[in-house]
Amino acid sequence: MSNFRLILTAIFAIFIVIGIIMFSLFRGGAGGGTVDSITVWGIIPESVFIKYIESVNSNKDARISVNYVEKEDDFFDKEFIEALAKGAGPDAILLPQDKILRHQDKIYPIPYGSLSERAFKDAFIEESELYLSSDGIIALPLSIDPLVMYWNRDIFTDALLPQPPAYWDEFFSLVSKITEVDSSLNIGRSAVSFGEFTNVSNAKEIISLLILQAGNPIVKIDNDRPITVLKDKIGFAIPPSEAALRFYTEFSNPSKKSYSWNRSLPLSRQYFLSGDLAVYFGFASELNDIKMKNPNLNFDAAVVPQRREAKKKTTFGRIQGFALVKSSKKLSSAFNAISTLANKDNISLWSKASGLPPVRRDLLAIGAADPVVSTFYTSAIISKGWLDPDREETKTIFQNMLESIVSGKSRLGEAVIRADSEIQNLLSKE
Repeated sequence: MSNFRLILTAIFAIFIVIGIIMFSLFRGGAGGGTVDSITVWGIIPESVFIKYIESVNSNKDARISVNYVEKEDDFFDKEFIEALAKGAGPDAILLPQDKILRHQDKIYPIPYGSLSERAFKDAFIEESELYLSSDGIIALPLSIDPLVMYWNRDIFTDALLPQPPAYWDEFFSLVSKITEVDSSLNIGRSAVSFGEFTNVSNAKEIISLLILQAGNPIVKIDNDRPITVLKDKIGFAIPPSEAALRFYTEFSNPSKKSYSWNRSLPLSRQYFLSGDLAVYFGFASELNDIKMKNPNLNFDAAVVPQRREAKKKTTFGRIQGFALVKSSKKLSSAFNAISTLANKDNISLWSKASGLPPVRRDLLAIGAADPVVSTFYTSAIISKGWLDPDREETKTIFQNMLESIVSGKSRLGEAVIRADSEIQNLLSKE
């Protein structure tokens, strides 16, 4: 056979392989043949991931062989870098959005020739686009955990309120009907736990949500480089971040009629579990734990409130996706495996195993009969996130920004400018 025919045959074979993978990814098939065992690291509980893989492999001739290693979130980065230095790293990792910038240089991006940007956007929710880069696809989405509003039905009934608020401006009247404050400004029952940081569960995510809803992406990509835009006006009269923080801090100011929270109160999640907090902003993944911690709590879930003038609904979401590790000696097998795990059938199985809504548009379009799960589905569709350079460092930056405003040490604009500079310093290190 001539060299020309050999080359032509090889190219043809490559396109067949790509075609099979694409069919598996977008038509929901199981893929063909057992691939080499691959090692995947992640922070998802091992019991949940093993249950998922077992359901994927159930009653199927083609089995996915995955050695999953659960890592503690606080030590993942250090152990991952050390393992790579020793040549003993995993073949793939489950990459959350707040580790994209930190580990992007260690990831092998999936070329757009193998999976087009158009096909990716058609398959997955909008927040998944955080995984798109100029070089290719950083990760194939597996999981989305949206922020929702849990609300105490008994408190709302007692206040003769038929439903939870759908817009943020409704919270001012909500406080007057629900929050109980004595003459010494001690809070008994509270409508909402806004205005502080240390005793507000998911405080950083809530503040991120408000800033994103106001129209500021916090970090954007400019000429392939991440830059912070926290202090920018972005076409508005005042910076959206300032508007978001002004609203958030209204509820911890004792001189305001909206006063509903202070730092002497317990952690907001615990206050909600005790039945003394009307609304709690938590993730979909918290549902079962809330039920277990207080089986008698009469509560429901709703989509987080929106800005009344907003043209687009938004919530905050924690997303995770399968990313190929550049140093893996099994890139082909790893790609086959994660492509199969990201198809329609298997994402559906992940949703059942995890209790979280699917990350794929075609599955979200089917909807859910359960009213709480239906809320999670809606929230998944409108989820957004941002390219966080260092989750713990930015948590400290957000906390300092907020507390300097609440304490009066800094004016609102000054605090935002300082936080913007500190985040940019982190981005410059990436």
